[in-house]
Amino acid sequence: MAPDVWYESTVSAPDRLTGTLFVALSNLGLAGVTALDHLTTTRSDEQIGRLRSRGMPGITPVEDGEPRHPMRVYASPETDAENDYCAVISELAIPVWAAEPFADAIQDLLGRSQADIDEVVVFHGIPIPHNPDEHEVYAVSTPEYRTRRLEESDTDPLRGGVLDGVPSELTLRGLDGEIPPVGTLVTPVHPPGPDLDAALRFLAFVRDVYGLDVDDEPLRERSAAMTQYYSELAERLGALEAADAPIGTQSWPEDRMYM
Repeated sequence: MAPDVWYESTVSAPDRLTGTLFVALSNLGLAGVTALDHLTTTRSDEQIGRLRSRGMPGITPVEDGEPRHPMRVYASPETDAENDYCAVISELAIPVWAAEPFADAIQDLLGRSQADIDEVVVFHGIPIPHNPDEHEVYAVSTPEYRTRRLEESDTDPLRGGVLDGVPSELTLRGLDGEIPPVGTLVTPVHPPGPDLDAALRFLAFVRDVYGLDVDDEPLRERSAAMTQYYSELAERLGALEAADAPIGTQSWPEDRMYM
């Protein structure tokens, strides 16, 4: 039996909840969280609130010795009036059985907005089997969102499958008109992550569809460095497998950096 779980939100500036609400959750690949964290950091978005879980274990993310709330609410800079948006980033994983109360908290957040939130966008990376040419962002969208954002976009619809967890809850509520139109953006990811290439695909969508100026060069440099590292690691392993003697009979230095 699932424990009794609920989530509560605290927002210091409800009037800043306006425009598009971007939502990113911690899951395999961390693509959405990585993309949205990069967006809010590079654009100097202001943290205006947080969500807190009740009834389940929490986490405290730490960076450079400084703790932060695992579920944060951001607002776009007040100086950028042409690009109003807000964001919810959850570094705390939301189990499928806790999706409904989390969606309730998001819906409550939408209801507390003193301005209008026009739509909800969910970043959802999925570790599904895929071909190299399927490294794209696909959309699962309510009719209103599709008409508003995707008719002139190159984003293809997801051909089939099912959504579960929070993306499913929010998409269904958008379909029923309980919350504003919803677009769930799906891309294949490579676990465990972070899958920086998948995060870059989400950022490209935000740039192309929403016109947001996002500096993704730091992520591209990190992605290139990771690609080179794993390429060199694969070459090392290949060399070991090609050696005449079995691996178990050979002597190795104590450096375990690549293990």
